[in-house]
Amino acid sequence: MTAPAANGGPLLDVRDLVKHYRSGGLFQRSTPPVRAVDGISLDVAQGETLALVGESGCGKSSAGRSILRLQEPTSGSVMFEGRDVLALGREELRALRRKMQIIFQDPYSSLNPRLTVGDAVAEGIQIHKLADRAGTARRVAALLEEVGLDASYAGRYPHEFSGGQRQRIGIARALAVEPSFIVCDEPVSALDVSVQAQVLNLLRELQQRRGLSYLFIAHDLAVVRQLAHRIAVMYLGRIVETGATEELLANPRHPYTQALLSAVPEPDPTRQRERIVLSGDLPSPSAPPPGCHFHTRCFHQLRDGRCSTETPLLRPVGATRAACHYAEHSSVAQVTAPAIPNQ
Repeated sequence: MTAPAANGGPLLDVRDLVKHYRSGGLFQRSTPPVRAVDGISLDVAQGETLALVGESGCGKSSAGRSILRLQEPTSGSVMFEGRDVLALGREELRALRRKMQIIFQDPYSSLNPRLTVGDAVAEGIQIHKLADRAGTARRVAALLEEVGLDASYAGRYPHEFSGGQRQRIGIARALAVEPSFIVCDEPVSALDVSVQAQVLNLLRELQQRRGLSYLFIAHDLAVVRQLAHRIAVMYLGRIVETGATEELLANPRHPYTQALLSAVPEPDPTRQRERIVLSGDLPSPSAPPPGCHFHTRCFHQLRDGRCSTETPLLRPVGATRAACHYAEHSSVAQVTAPAIPNQ
C-alpha cells in the first residue's frame, strides 16, 4: 500500500518513548525494572496505518497504551496534532480522548457484560456530550449499521454475540466519539481466520471513508500486509527495522525480521523455503543483553564481539532502516521472503 502524503507534518510524532515497570513492595526496591519500551521513535501521518509487529513480550501493547496515556510513560515525547500529550492536564487529556481511541485485543473482556451494546457504544457520546438522548440513540443505530451489525442489536448484551460481532461492537464504540487516530491492539488475533479478513476489510473501509489513522499492533505479518502502509518491527523494547510494507517484506534487512517472515505459513505447497528457527528464549526485559538485544539469538554469520557491546543505530539500509551492524551485507538479505497472499 502507498502511504498517504503528509500535509504539514505527522499527525502523531513519538520520540524516545520509554516505559519501565517497577516491582512494588518494601523489599523489592532494588529489583531491576522491566524495560518494556526502551526508547522507541515513530510517527503516523493522517490517513496512514503504521503496523507495530513483534513476538509476545516485545513491548508493543505497552507502547500503544503509553502513547494514549492509558498508562503513564517513564519518559519520552508524544506529540499529537502538534500538542504535547504528556504535558496535558486531566481535563485537557479527557478532551483529547475524543481524537485518540483504542480497539482492544479481547472483544469480550473489553465490553462491560452488564451494559447493553447500545449503552456501551453510547457511553463516549454521553461523556463528551455530543448529542441529546434522541440523538444518541440515532448515532448508536448508525454506528452499528456502519460496522455491519443490525441496529436492533443495541438492546442485547455482549454474551449474545460471536467474537467477530463483539469486535465490531468494539470498533463502533471507538468510532462513537469521531476520533482521527485509533490504536488497534491486536484486534484480530483472537478471531478465526475468515473473521479476521472481514474485520480487516472493515477497518480498511472505515479508514478510507473517515480518513482515520491507525497504529496497528500485531504479531502476524500476513495480517498487517493487508492494512499497513509502513511496518515497524519491535524486539525487546526497541524498534529494529522499519520501512514501507512492500519493501520491508520483499527485502528484510534485520535477521529478526527475516525470522518473523520465515514463520509465515507458505500457501503454495510446491514452493520450498527455509524456516529460520531462533535458538534460545526471549531474554528477560528486566536484564536485556548489552549491545544489540538480538545478538544472543542471532543467526547472522558475521556477528561478533561488536554485536554484544555496541548498540546498533536504526539507520538507512537499502529501502528500509535497520538496527543491525551488518545489515548492508549481502548475507543479511539472503532469506527469501514468503509470498503473503491478500486475504
